Amino acid sequence: MRLLHTSDWHLGRSFHGVGMLDAQRNFVDQLVRFVEANSVDLVLIAGDVYDRALPGLDVVKLLDDALVRITQAGAAVVLTSGNHDSAIRLGFASRLLERGGVHLRTRVEELDVPALFPVGTDSAIPGHVAIYGVPYLEPRLVAERLGVENAHHFDVTHEAMERIRADVERRRESGPVYPVVLAHTFASGGITSESERDLSIGGLGAVPLDLFDGFTYTALGHLHGRQQLSENVRYSGSPLAYSFSEAKHHKGAWLVDIDESGGVDVRDVGWDAPKALAVLRGTLDGLLESEEYAWAEPAFCQITLTDPQRPAQAMERLRVRFPDTLVLAFDPEGAEPRTTTSYSKRLAEARDDLGVCCGFLEHVRDRGATAAEEAALREALEAIRLEEAEL
Repeated sequence: MRLLHTSDWHLGRSFHGVGMLDAQRNFVDQLVRFVEANSVDLVLIAGDVYDRALPGLDVVKLLDDALVRITQAGAAVVLTSGNHDSAIRLGFASRLLERGGVHLRTRVEELDVPALFPVGTDSAIPGHVAIYGVPYLEPRLVAERLGVENAHHFDVTHEAMERIRADVERRRESGPVYPVVLAHTFASGGITSESERDLSIGGLGAVPLDLFDGFTYTALGHLHGRQQLSENVRYSGSPLAYSFSEAKHHKGAWLVDIDESGGVDVRDVGWDAPKALAVLRGTLDGLLESEEYAWAEPAFCQITLTDPQRPAQAMERLRVRFPDTLVLAFDPEGAEPRTTTSYSKRLAEARDDLGVCCGFLEHVRDRGATAAEEAALREALEAIRLEEAEL
């Protein structure tokens, strides 16, 4: 049986204010072509299908189209909910959709109810690949339903895995079963990026890797970088970059083949990014003039300027060469150390109205007023004083 492990589609998400729906449609096109060309039997989506609990109508339509096209291409789908999804809404009509090859696992009560797929039908007693979909387990909400005392990620995840193991053992009394766990969680050893939201407060959300021992394969979601934690425990990562911290990620999925004896072969799959990400650093003139940065001209850019003083109209000038500059920061090199005095204290120490105005300019843009700006401010203040004197 051939599985394609994906996760964290985040349909409906934007990238620093830029809509990503067209890029997400492009990903779905690539996925469907891959399913057709490689005879994929089953597509796994390990949570965070949507980016928010109440997705827009166009976002819902995109998922609907994706599921229809995947099943038309010959693959079934098993998906579970993540911390971004509304488990109730995502799981709507699950029994009806299962008839069409889409298996939704969004209810805690169904985490040990697998979707079963036959493998090795040539043998006398065919085995089954059993896909156990574990939705995101918010400890405070599910601890009581799972019968555990402590509302911690470890406790609820441990109980979920024990229930799955018990179900596997019962089913093995009737023939071979190869369990695959599909879960949205933060496992120890995973490398994070800026675009994931914390699963817990205080860093207590990570669960130990050995909770997933004994399963044929564990398909994890939540972390956006594709990574291997052990031979058969992996994150597929998100199909698109959702923060500049992911600029060096190679986005893709895992292609998992399970044979009739339970042997597993895993290969990486890559997705083409519709637009590159560039994280640039340097002086304004250097960035605008050097051919070293020509590759970044069509990319989404995050730029840090290192000029000793913040250049005037920096964003406007950068966008002449890098039109899709989305984030601009300043980290002056060789500049005098910035004062640690609070703005309110500096305001109180200002000698006159001109000092207040010049201090405000320095506060909001990290550079003082030029001679021309100071002259314009002085002229404006004098005009106000004359107007007040005439009243």
